[in-house]
Amino acid sequence: MSECLLKISNVSNVCVKQMHFTKAGDTMAGHSHTYDHMTLLGSGSVRVTVDGVSKDFKAPYILVITKDKIHDLLALEDDTVCYCIHGIRDGNGVEDIIDPDSYTDEEKIRLIASYPLTNN
Repeated sequence: MSECLLKISNVSNVCVKQMHFTKAGDTMAGHSHTYDHMTLLGSGSVRVTVDGVSKDFKAPYILVITKDKIHDLLALEDDTVCYCIHGIRDGNGVEDIIDPDSYTDEEKIRLIASYPLTNN
């Protein structure tokens, strides 16, 4: 089991985080956000666990994850792709795009390394 591949892009006050699960069994570790957000399941299928309760979803599907809920994703098929989508805030909560306390130091390094240098 391994982590998914991440690509993050920010355009016109919208943040999109692409999660590519190359193999069934790949995961996005449990984490939470200080804002509600949606995750577009573009291809494949995932098991989403929120506060310990799991449910399976098949693409195409738009999931809504409520703020402050610990959630993780498990790919059920090879080449599953999800996109977390949310607005970039201005003012209170600017730092909540990726809650630094949601990730281990190793995950933070991986996330920073995955930021694109350009929006190509």
